[in-house]
Amino acid sequence: MTGAGRGIGRSYALLLASRGASVVVNDLGGSPSGKGADLAPAESVVAEIAALGGTALADGSDISTTEGAEALIGTTVDALGRIDAVINNAGIIRWAGFPEADAENLARHISVHLGGSFNVTRAAWPHFAAQEYGRVVMTTSSGVFGLPDNTSYAAAKGGVIGLTRSLARAGASYGIRVNAIAPAAATRMGMPDDEATQRAMDPVLVAPMAAYLAHEDCPVSGEIYAAGAGRFSRIFLATTPGFVTEAPTIEDVADHWAAINDESDYDVPNDLLTWASTFMSHLGKR
Repeated sequence: MTGAGRGIGRSYALLLASRGASVVVNDLGGSPSGKGADLAPAESVVAEIAALGGTALADGSDISTTEGAEALIGTTVDALGRIDAVINNAGIIRWAGFPEADAENLARHISVHLGGSFNVTRAAWPHFAAQEYGRVVMTTSSGVFGLPDNTSYAAAKGGVIGLTRSLARAGASYGIRVNAIAPAAATRMGMPDDEATQRAMDPVLVAPMAAYLAHEDCPVSGEIYAAGAGRFSRIFLATTPGFVTEAPTIEDVADHWAAINDESDYDVPNDLLTWASTFMSHLGKR
């Protein structure tokens, strides 16, 4: 489990360990913006788990690199004998709007959020495929809905959704299920001003969803769930029936704008092929 030394990840680790899971607590231990490194946060969580009689191991690998991710998975398999689930929770945030958010800002967010999720899952994948079982929990964000000053963060989290959807299809024949969680919690990366809201958004309230998505009983793959403040809900990608014509003009688009945007009978495709089948279905009716 990455990013497990503080906040949401710590809550995940403690809950899973309390239910009998052996947990590898990975955390680079840097600042919210991704600077520095310190194994102490991961070691602290491991100590908490050990005090409660659980099994845990601290790891400080930098999962934004291929080498770091492979080291993490190697450590896990060497120490525990196998790996059943990955929770990709590591992240950073460097608040910046547009165009103030420069290329370096974007690259750093992508390397941790998207690259880290890709690297760790890729390193674990051969183990999952060989045992024909695996669970992957990605971390996206409600930030993808749009916020002025989190341009790079939202872009990286949007990429995580695409990764989740693609890997869900790739893992289906191997018993691997891949889903994403969009947490709503008070952490170092986003702390409400008032104490009442902080309590209402305690990270422990997110953990049950992550634990369920990592469990063998999880029935879905390729889905996105929001979790926090006592509420759990599904977020999904959908398409409207739209408007069909054989020789479209700009005027057709303008004149049928309402039909194109009509959400009364939307479809939720499982993947690109099912979307394409629906989107192109009118061609068979000619």
